[in-house]
Amino acid sequence: MFAEFKAFIARGNVLDLAVAVIIGGAFATITTSLTQDIIMPLVGAIFGGADFSSYFIMLGPVPEGYTGSLDNYAELKEAGVALLGYGQFITVVINFLILAFIIFLMVRQANKLFKKPDEPGAPAGPSEVELLAEIRDLLKK
Repeated sequence: MFAEFKAFIARGNVLDLAVAVIIGGAFATITTSLTQDIIMPLVGAIFGGADFSSYFIMLGPVPEGYTGSLDNYAELKEAGVALLGYGQFITVVINFLILAFIIFLMVRQANKLFKKPDEPGAPAGPSEVELLAEIRDLLKK
């Protein structure tokens, strides 16, 4: 069983997958930073807010003894207040769309680079006219 497991781990696909997961995690942090630090502040400025991810609706009461800001999503969430964080959700959706678009562009480019030459298909058969002419000739005999 150990030998089978070792053979499974040593296969190229498993190692490639491990590398892809690590690079994907690093790439996700880049897109998260791109979204949170560059795109969302611009979107927030366009829509009149400084931080788009701080848009939320408070669903529950603030606990007694809470001394933080009532406008800070992170502090209220940490204090245990029930919040509907639609701004954070929108930020995550935009982050996903950016990541998906970048991966689409990468796959598209890779497909162009590694495009296989067209393999010759089945040989083209005779055309309809040629077949009809052959049938006509056979019927004449």
